[in-house]
Amino acid sequence: MCCGSGWVTRLRLAAILLAGLLLAACASAPQPVGGASSPDRGKDAAPTEEAPAREASSPDRGKDAAPAKTPDKSTLRVSIAAVGDMMLGTDFPENHLPDDDGIGFLAAVTEALSAADITFGNLEGVLMDGGEPVKKCSNPRACYLFRSPTRYARYLADAGFDVMSLANNHARDFGEEGRDSSMQALADAGIHHSGREGDFASLEVNGLKVAVLAYAVTKNSNMLLDYALSEQTVSQFAESHDIVVVSFHGGAEGRDVTHLPFAEEEYYGEPRGDVVKWSRMVVDAGADLVVGHGPHVVRAMERYKDRLIAYSLGNFATYYGISVADIKGVAPILRVTLDGEGRFVEGDIVSTRQIRPAGPSIDPEQRALRLMRMLSIEDFEKPGVTFLPDGKIIPASRGKNAAPTVTP
Repeated sequence: MCCGSGWVTRLRLAAILLAGLLLAACASAPQPVGGASSPDRGKDAAPTEEAPAREASSPDRGKDAAPAKTPDKSTLRVSIAAVGDMMLGTDFPENHLPDDDGIGFLAAVTEALSAADITFGNLEGVLMDGGEPVKKCSNPRACYLFRSPTRYARYLADAGFDVMSLANNHARDFGEEGRDSSMQALADAGIHHSGREGDFASLEVNGLKVAVLAYAVTKNSNMLLDYALSEQTVSQFAESHDIVVVSFHGGAEGRDVTHLPFAEEEYYGEPRGDVVKWSRMVVDAGADLVVGHGPHVVRAMERYKDRLIAYSLGNFATYYGISVADIKGVAPILRVTLDGEGRFVEGDIVSTRQIRPAGPSIDPEQRALRLMRMLSIEDFEKPGVTFLPDGKIIPASRGKNAAPTVTP
């Protein structure tokens, strides 16, 4: 009896000890994170607060992360349309405004103008309601004063204009107060402007930052005759913009100045600059397109370092005071396509002609195209541009005969 009782006691103690060991083993076993039973939650499982995924939380993915791609600007494109002198009518000293108040003056060319990403023109005179002229004329034979109502800015916008030059000899016909009024009227119509000293335009188009810089030889304007400052300013804008468009109001005037002299020019004793030397200089400084106006006649074009230079776009739309007789009434709408680095890709010349009292109209005889082609070949021999019969212009080899030597 005694021995049997001892074995029972030992068996009970062994059972108690085994149960304790089993409980301890269960308490120390690892439990799955997040309450899931599967030991592998897969790559698509959401990160938990206890163990967030690296890609979701780390600001630095390490040296092996793929760098962001820089866009290839050579594949980007921007189209620009440019025309020469414009003055839609003046109410000073008496009413010389179009019969329909100018509403339809640009109707025949609006489609061609508005097709471009950016459309540019040179505005002669001021946009101003009332006011007295400040300009004094030392030579009445060469003196006109132009003042158009401020509402005419809306007609320019409706025709497709995005930027206007206020750098010319008529921008100050009513003093700086008149140019102030022009700047405000254009801005109110959504049109950028450049012309007054230090006034330049900046636009963003098709992912490209575009600057438009307008120069002239007249007081308080961005000064063409200051070659060093022109070069410096263009260089600065080329550093901050993808495309730099430069315009100038320079060169002599009249039907007998269609050919470039490759020298400093004058008109009634006023210095008008060496426009070839100046234009190539600004291209060297970073300009991508150079367009000229002022001579009131068409001049040659050239492609210089893959950049297009048009030396005068003539009279485009001038209702009164400026002659449009014969070749003075022939003008192009120059439309060019540049790549994102400013190189000339292709373009076309839409020839127009103005016969008063109408505004400019499309010229089926393509006089502007034929005149520009002839002048470009005669002045440069190989201008670097091919003029096709349908008006299209494309790059061409210049060979060894790039151009006559520019005067120092």
